[in-house]
Amino acid sequence: MNKHHAGLTRRDFVRGTVGAVVGASAISGESSVAQTRPARSSRVIVVREQAVQSNDHAVDKAILKRMLAETLQNVTGEKTANNAWLSLIKSGDTVGLVPTPHLNPTHQELIDLVREGLVEAGIPKERILLAQGGPEKPKACTALIALPGLKAHWLTGIGTVLKNYIVYSGNPASYHDENNVKLGEIWNLPYVRGKTKLVLVDALYPLCDKGPQPDPRYKWNYNGLIAGIDPVAVETICLNIITRKRQALRSEPWPLSPPPLCVAAADERYNLGTSRMEEIKITQTGWSQDLLL
Repeated sequence: MNKHHAGLTRRDFVRGTVGAVVGASAISGESSVAQTRPARSSRVIVVREQAVQSNDHAVDKAILKRMLAETLQNVTGEKTANNAWLSLIKSGDTVGLVPTPHLNPTHQELIDLVREGLVEAGIPKERILLAQGGPEKPKACTALIALPGLKAHWLTGIGTVLKNYIVYSGNPASYHDENNVKLGEIWNLPYVRGKTKLVLVDALYPLCDKGPQPDPRYKWNYNGLIAGIDPVAVETICLNIITRKRQALRSEPWPLSPPPLCVAAADERYNLGTSRMEEIKITQTGWSQDLLL
């Protein structure tokens, strides 16, 4: 089984196409804080299987189930998927699943497998809710599992992890364009903060431009799951993959517009996790072609 540990540095990451991301610290006026904050360490898991999706994008649910189990075991260090779920979710939790609902939605097969896995681990099915919607959704839950699809977005640059909770704000439009820098504040709302137990990104068939509207020119079979506990670290890896795919398509830097200022700001302003590549340990298993890491 292949394992890959990324040796990229922060300098590698911000050079060229994503250089605008570091502007978040300047906007916040906290660049000195970012430079002096204690070092963090986060782990992100990338599991890929070439055969999980056919050329016409049909998903093999049996393979995806194995990928999910492997992802959970790597995230938690547990030896079984059931034990992994129970290390993340308490028996009395009401669990909210938060997928991307439309326009490049999270694959239904993945949503179903997460629900089935929780039930198999002993979480009553009536306490597993779909929690994509307004502020009332997270208020009804004691635990959240973020299930976004990997995609670029024409209003926020990247439309994956941090944007996944935008409707929880009650005012999504206020986080568009350069105001995407504020997306991290949603994760600190009293009815959201601390509830996210797992970030699990559907990277089976991502979109690297023109999102959220599906444009087949910019979609490709990555055939992966990306996961971790730290939402900023997971988003940083997602942004790296999208950025490198864009550069590969044009054989030159192709910056996202608007620049995804939210990623560095989630670290430096909102203290949600790390956006520094040197602080992120990547464990990759399975298919290693065109990792874009």
